[in-house]
Amino acid sequence: MKGKGGAPAAGPLVVDLPGTRLTPEDAELLRHPLVGGVLLFARNQESRRQVTALARAVRRLKSPALLVMADQEGGRVQRLRHGFAPLPAFGLLGRSYERRPERALRLAADIAWLMAAEIAAAGLDLSLTPVLDLGGNRSVIGDRAFHRDPDIVCRLGRACRHGLRQAGMAAVAKHFPGHGAVAGDTHRERCTDPREYSRIRDSDLRPFAAAIREGIEGVMMGLVTYPAVCEGPALYSAAWIRDILKGRLGFQGTVLSDDIGMEAAAVVADHADRFVACREAGCDLVLLCNRRQQVERLVDRLRPQEWLLAARKLDALRGAGGVRDSGFPRNCPRWRRARAALAALRREAEAAAPQETETAGAASS
Repeated sequence: MKGKGGAPAAGPLVVDLPGTRLTPEDAELLRHPLVGGVLLFARNQESRRQVTALARAVRRLKSPALLVMADQEGGRVQRLRHGFAPLPAFGLLGRSYERRPERALRLAADIAWLMAAEIAAAGLDLSLTPVLDLGGNRSVIGDRAFHRDPDIVCRLGRACRHGLRQAGMAAVAKHFPGHGAVAGDTHRERCTDPREYSRIRDSDLRPFAAAIREGIEGVMMGLVTYPAVCEGPALYSAAWIRDILKGRLGFQGTVLSDDIGMEAAAVVADHADRFVACREAGCDLVLLCNRRQQVERLVDRLRPQEWLLAARKLDALRGAGGVRDSGFPRNCPRWRRARAALAALRREAEAAAPQETETAGAASS
């Protein structure tokens, strides 16, 4: 596939699959020029061997190869579980940091490496991680966030990215410009953050700004609306993407949208119009999952040649490919060390839980 001037081009649309096997109908859709990636969910896995075969089949469909990715954060957001290490929520690392900061940073790097090594060995390019939103009592993000303190999020995010890179995997920070002050769930409702830009800049943007200075490869735009900056969700906003993310913060990597099938994206009614709005605002890749009928309507309606992007935008997110031999990572000493570190973190959390409960009870009495 070639773009303008004969340069390699790729599709900007990321879609999902309904099952554990690639059907002829799936293959036909994935070969469409607009499609550039596949996001795997828990329903796509019945075993490690099977999901490896599925990823291999997806990657062989076209050139440039489709990106294969998953949300493999840990805690309640870990899509691949059969044959993969059970990962902790990021919030557990934040609580560990409060007690032993240096150890928590080592744990963050080891666990990120473990996650990346395991899914790369199964043929995936990347996990959409890390979450750089700030935590807080009101936030729906909850323990998906490292911490409520932006400085701690910066440090743990840096350690996480270090572990990913050691496994040859890119990082995708989410959900820009920050979901931490919002109680609502954008999967189900439209959400607004009424704060002034200066307050967002001085808190929520700091972990993203640090990641950009350190060369992070991808940033995912969120679905929250910030009326002090612009009308409508951030992923439709040229002010957030072109002016702030790329202009003020200097991001030069790949911009991904959050899933435009979610309820908060419905300020634009038609899914094809949502795709166009994201691309025109500055998103390189646009996610539309769990809406197969809407995906089919979108690819039928839009002319691919108008929306293709430079293949290098996908290439920036591809795994290094050096860890995809059949024995890796279980024959690797670091894999064993990382699994031991993970077990130690869980024991630490269990030991700390009664103390935290007693402290909370004393504070409320």
